Amino acid sequence: MAKPIVVSLNGQESRFDHKKLSRRKLYGYRRRQAVDGTGETCAKANLTEDGRYLLRSGMTAQGYFTAAGRWVPNKELVGLDDNGAVVDKVESTLGTSQPLEEVKPQVLLDLRMSSVYTLAEQDVDPGLKAALEGGSIFRFAFNYRGDYKAETAFLVANKAGTFAIVGDATSPEWIEPVAVQTVATEEEEDPFEDDLDFEMF
Repeated sequence: MAKPIVVSLNGQESRFDHKKLSRRKLYGYRRRQAVDGTGETCAKANLTEDGRYLLRSGMTAQGYFTAAGRWVPNKELVGLDDNGAVVDKVESTLGTSQPLEEVKPQVLLDLRMSSVYTLAEQDVDPGLKAALEGGSIFRFAFNYRGDYKAETAFLVANKAGTFAIVGDATSPEWIEPVAVQTVATEEEEDPFEDDLDFEMF
């Protein structure tokens, strides 16, 4: 089982079990399956461009092939910034206490959301619970697994439960409308415009 989400408010820690919320869980889904001549389900696989390797589901999550065909496992990969410099790896925040910061709703609305987690209380501070029930929104650092990109999460609650909304913070730039001066002109209607010319028939 994954480590819990641990947050702290005013020095008091709270722990939540978490489960990713998906459209499948909300609305259900249908899946089309390919079967062979005997009715057995076929397994999906991809053939590399040179035709040398057959990649089955899950194999590409273990590493990558270079253009020269060399296999590079994930543990040898490093993150690079826009200038090609190596960036530090961001460790997972699961199981590690993250401080909460109360924010206004607009901050959450500016989030480019990537995932939502439903939270189940393990041990929750009464002060935090009361604040969430009162409509407060809290921000904290979140990174599900160690990688090179940290995300931001927001802790919210409603009648349906408690949730962590995860994504990247954005700073939208609003553009003021440009005043355009237009002059309205009134066109005279041609009284004969809709008349039929019977010589056409």
